[in-house]
Amino acid sequence: MEASFYGQYGTLGLLVVFGVLFYGLIMTVNRVMRPSLPSPDKLSTYECGVDPVGTGWSQMNIRYYVFAFLFVIFDVEAVFLFPWAMMLEGLDGSAGQPSPVFALVAMFLFIGTLLEGLVYAWKKGVLRWE
Repeated sequence: MEASFYGQYGTLGLLVVFGVLFYGLIMTVNRVMRPSLPSPDKLSTYECGVDPVGTGWSQMNIRYYVFAFLFVIFDVEAVFLFPWAMMLEGLDGSAGQPSPVFALVAMFLFIGTLLEGLVYAWKKGVLRWE
């Protein structure tokens, strides 16, 4: 049993080494075959077909960050919710496993905490887009 256990790590190691070597080969072939014709036009900044004017610094509205943060929170909720739903049917409350009722209450507390944050953001006016 030990030989096959270490053999699996050897297979993984060979796969990693092969992947790194293959990546290096592809990047080397790309560098050798690509044309290198630098010009001022190619080295200039490109923004949607329009020449950039002014400085590159601009102040962003905080709402964009808050929306992104809320998206990440609810995306993480989905990441926790799906494995929990798959594992819930296998819980029987014996042999050190939590009972299904405990798991259900814990998930409702988790979802309730997230909903509390959403209601708070809603009341603060964060979700209003102007």
